[in-house]
Amino acid sequence: MAVAYYLSHPQVIIDPSKSVPNWSLSPEGRTRLQGALEGDWHCNIGTIWSSTEIKALETAEFFARAKGLDVHTAVQMGENDRSATGYLDEEAFEQARIAFFQRPNESYRGWETARDAQKRIMRAIKIARLKQDRHDVLFCGHGAVGSLLMTALADETICLENDQPPGGGNVFAFDLNTNELLFRWVPLESLSTICAVA
Repeated sequence: MAVAYYLSHPQVIIDPSKSVPNWSLSPEGRTRLQGALEGDWHCNIGTIWSSTEIKALETAEFFARAKGLDVHTAVQMGENDRSATGYLDEEAFEQARIAFFQRPNESYRGWETARDAQKRIMRAIKIARLKQDRHDVLFCGHGAVGSLLMTALADETICLENDQPPGGGNVFAFDLNTNELLFRWVPLESLSTICAVA
């Protein structure tokens, strides 16, 4: 069985002067990644895929350096397109996030719809599967599209309750061949424990 791990990037430096796709990981986010190398959950990873956004690429490159691997990128793995509004403060963003998940077929203020984002991330995973060998795969991406992917794999309705826990840096895993979910969102610090019991 080839295991696919989907990891949402951890904390970032919020910089309203930059477009969101160009934000970088914060020191806290980088420290969390270092802790994720503990345990042997990642021993069989032979391929790493990433969104082309900076914070996801930095996450993928961290693991690629540790494992001596290259990073494959797919623009289809990007976060839901929110460029119509640009940066939103915490309160406005939360309102938008709720609308995004609760009305998946509607665009909130010009945002990409949840339904379209879900179809896009599913296409990205399908392409990655076609290029895959028997090793495990690590996908480094974003929380919202990751939640939409997990929902599709579980054949569940898009809903707010399936969004990742706060803070980013969360992981779920699935069988790359059958799409069966192996476990749902957990903080990356829990990987060693979860995988030891799985």
